[in-house]
Amino acid sequence: MSAISDAAPPTPGSGADTTARPLATAGGKRVLALLCAIAFLDFVDASITNIALPHIRRALQFSTQDLQWVPSAYLLTYGGFMLLGGRLADLLGRRDVLLAGSALLAAGSTAGGFAGSSGLFIAARLVQGIGAALMLPAALSTLTTTFSSDGERRSALGAWGATAGLSSAVGILAGGLLVQGPGWRWVMFINPIAIALLVPAILRILPRDRAAAATKRFDVPGAALITAAMLLLVFALVRAPIQGWGAPMTWVELAGAGALLVMFVLRERSAADPLLPLDVFRARGRAAANLTGLIGFAGMLAMFFFLTLYMQTVLGYSPFAAGAAYLPLTFAVGISAGVGAKLIERFGTRPAIFGGAVLAAGGMVLLARVPVHGSYARNILPATLLFAAGIGPVFVGVTSAATAGASSARAGLVAAILNSAQQVGGALGLAIFSAVATSRTAHLLATGTNGHAAAIAGYHRAFLLGGAFALAAAVISLRTVNSHHAEM
Repeated sequence: MSAISDAAPPTPGSGADTTARPLATAGGKRVLALLCAIAFLDFVDASITNIALPHIRRALQFSTQDLQWVPSAYLLTYGGFMLLGGRLADLLGRRDVLLAGSALLAAGSTAGGFAGSSGLFIAARLVQGIGAALMLPAALSTLTTTFSSDGERRSALGAWGATAGLSSAVGILAGGLLVQGPGWRWVMFINPIAIALLVPAILRILPRDRAAAATKRFDVPGAALITAAMLLLVFALVRAPIQGWGAPMTWVELAGAGALLVMFVLRERSAADPLLPLDVFRARGRAAANLTGLIGFAGMLAMFFFLTLYMQTVLGYSPFAAGAAYLPLTFAVGISAGVGAKLIERFGTRPAIFGGAVLAAGGMVLLARVPVHGSYARNILPATLLFAAGIGPVFVGVTSAATAGASSARAGLVAAILNSAQQVGGALGLAIFSAVATSRTAHLLATGTNGHAAAIAGYHRAFLLGGAFALAAAVISLRTVNSHHAEM
């Protein structure tokens, strides 16, 4: 077991250094803005292609079955390489890993924009996911180590949480604008342009940091096992709705992922310099915080997928109209994340997460009542605003609770664990909810039900199940640490 262990978070009045206030300086504000911009770019790539799927299918001649790999290929390598990316940030330096990830994301996006076949496009999405898996934990660990005093870190995580909450909605809006404007290929070309602006800012604003971990010896067998396990797990979850949850291959893939995870744990227990020191989970409430993120994100992120389908396939919204429908939600998430940070300051992370998850569940239950001939003002807007009021505190609270008390040598690792949990949760949610919705719709179609009525009945089941997952996350959150400041 590694000798490096998490430091207990200092308590107010314990003599912790509170004199450094980076956010009080222009330089500190620039660092926070840059890190949030990096996070936004990574988060938005998970949703920006969704609204362009029909155009991508026609242009690159995707089959209906293979089209699901456009979003899933990104999710596969994003979740699969996240832990490796986080540990590399600790071992090699966060800025260098951030730059490497940016280069990969730009290369994958450029290749995808010029792709002339479905195979090349999927390969490009896989490369994009690897780049994002390097970037995100490096950015989050830079944030948590830069803003380490009480109010500073809470405010910084509030901005990060708002960015995470905004990204899915803005991604759909931006996708709609690009598809109806210059064309679907610009949902890929926008990334190299953004990275061309970000890289000079990274070089100018972020100092070149030394490796935070005490050793640079790298656990190659551990890295291979956990990366293979995560890739196979996400792959199995993505494939399950297509080949069937009861299919032998689904269970073979899930069992294989489980076996690799067991082998990884056994390896980490005996490794001199483990990739994932198992005592990282001994920090009070951290395991519960990551489980809350996994279950909560499974329910919440699937909402965007099914709501977009409802607006486009049932209500007949254009890509631009469907994207514009998310604008009120986008602003509401930004407000609720700020409110969530204030709630954490006064009451702690636990009440903020619990209350936010309950509100988000309420929004999804309302969406489970949308009719075939629905009205945006009556059926969609109230539900999405209620949902937005909840997810802001959840994003901020889960991030604060999961990273509270992490030493600087493990900041990248802890950030990667949280983001891996969220990505696996997203894959799990889409796999389960898609299977439930498809089964319900197929059953009704077989009985002669109208196509739109059958589809919306499937969406109803998915929204209800998403609400149930959000409520489960609320219950699990009661076991997290009730951090008020989430100090390092």
